[in-house]
Amino acid sequence: MHALTGLSLVSLLSFGYLSWDWSKPSLAADGPGEAGVEQPSAAPPQPPHIIFILTDDQGYHDVGYHGSDIETPTLDRLAAEGVKLENYYIQPICTPSRSQLLTGRYQIHTGLQHSIIRPRQPNCLPLDQVTLPQKLQEAGYSTHMVGKWHLGFYRKECLPTRRGFDTFLGSLTGNVDYYTYDNCDGPGVCGFDLHEGESVAWGLSGQYSTMLYAQRVSHILASHSPRRPLFLYVAFQAVHTPLQSPREYLYRYRTMGNVARRKYAAMVTCMDEAVRNITWALKRYGFYNNSVIIFSSDNGGQTFSGGSNWPLRGRKGTYWEGGVRGLGFVHSPLLKRKRRTSRALVHITDWYPTLVGLAGGTASAADGLDGYDVWPAISEGRASPRTEILHNIDPLYNHARHGSLEAGFGIWNTAVQAAIRVGEWKLLTGDPGYGDWIPPQTLAAFPGSWWNLERMASARQAVWLFNISADPYEREDLAGQRPDVVRALLARLVDYNRTAIPVRYPAENPRAHPDFNGGAWGPWASDEEEEEEEEEAGRARSFSRGRRKKKCKICKLRSFFRKLNTRLMSQRI
Repeated sequence: MHALTGLSLVSLLSFGYLSWDWSKPSLAADGPGEAGVEQPSAAPPQPPHIIFILTDDQGYHDVGYHGSDIETPTLDRLAAEGVKLENYYIQPICTPSRSQLLTGRYQIHTGLQHSIIRPRQPNCLPLDQVTLPQKLQEAGYSTHMVGKWHLGFYRKECLPTRRGFDTFLGSLTGNVDYYTYDNCDGPGVCGFDLHEGESVAWGLSGQYSTMLYAQRVSHILASHSPRRPLFLYVAFQAVHTPLQSPREYLYRYRTMGNVARRKYAAMVTCMDEAVRNITWALKRYGFYNNSVIIFSSDNGGQTFSGGSNWPLRGRKGTYWEGGVRGLGFVHSPLLKRKRRTSRALVHITDWYPTLVGLAGGTASAADGLDGYDVWPAISEGRASPRTEILHNIDPLYNHARHGSLEAGFGIWNTAVQAAIRVGEWKLLTGDPGYGDWIPPQTLAAFPGSWWNLERMASARQAVWLFNISADPYEREDLAGQRPDVVRALLARLVDYNRTAIPVRYPAENPRAHPDFNGGAWGPWASDEEEEEEEEEAGRARSFSRGRRKKKCKICKLRSFFRKLNTRLMSQRI
């Protein structure tokens, strides 16, 4: 144990970890002003324009003001002039973060607790949920989305233009080629995925998506009147795989030995320049002075595809801090206290009530929301109304071998994957995912001896407890020392689980194959099929009430195979 500690210290020193003071203001800050100084700002004459920029798979370490070797001058400047969110949490993978952003609800309250929505699944963001853009439309906003959707599309009712956006340009699936917009969901299951509105945008193929999306934002701003409030949701595909970048950006990092890191860095810098162009367009067309720009990552970086969450533990897809601690800042002339770092607890669900409140609307826990209005905490430096975060409860994820109900004091099965933060304490149960600390892979061939310094042997345990305020890197497990805290947090998991709705993770449907849709990904479920499903559900409900009805043979077969496929899918997961 002492040897491991010594080696870990060497590795930390070798990467400058101990020399980085996170509490100091960013070195990229420019212009006058001090942290915490009241900045006068006139009341906006109308609701502010809201620009929400979401990046994909950008690691916590992969921004200039976190000491990265990647150039992000625009993000550094915007963050330095605004409010950096250094206690900000997101979800570990794509669909959950996006669903919680647009609904203000935890995954357990939308049925999306498990994994992502895959292209061939008959699944999407629940249609009974009122989305953020729909609430903003009610407040008089013009709403536009550019970029990655990844919230399901099997029915037309699931599309962005049916869920509150006036216009949409982007992809419906999780990842596409940055130039050709092709996406394969398995061998031979490939299709085109770039849509404008509800039509396939074949003619836009060949343009690099990051640049295409920034150009579309500029076009929207040029054609819109600043006198009408605007909501722009810009969900960049960058920097998700595949690792592709224009050659001119790669040239800047030609001396970086690790090829994946080199490509990834180029993509981040290209995205940074896209943000610069969007900011410039806001100023040119008269939106900037009455705007709120929010920047957020969607999950932790994928460390084996060039990303880095150093010095946090874990990576994308895990419930360690490296998977759920987000990059985030707010930049706006309307902020009352600018040029500072906020350590107020903020979660991605909080943007829903916060932005609805800024728009002059109302949203509260009475609406079934899990988010809080954190604008006073961000703008004025007040205490955050949030004191805890349910990271997730996933009953379908592989159960941990060493977990049990007995280990959970008889109230919680610790084999179930779950994570929660209450105050300064964070509890994980089940299998949280890959738990190493992974330094930035800047070298061409990462030395195995260095790599092993931060390797963690697979522990025979299924419960972890950390004081996340004192130990943000999750190096000291306190579960054995504080069983009282473990029990209290397990009880909170039990409370949350009582409010959870069943997981919706249906089997894949072969009719989703792009070959049946002209070679493109898109809605495939017909209205007739939806009516049949509703009728079948109604018959099942009637039968359960004792009113027996004769079922057709095909309906019985359909029901049988649906249940069989669901069981097989659960076993595969």
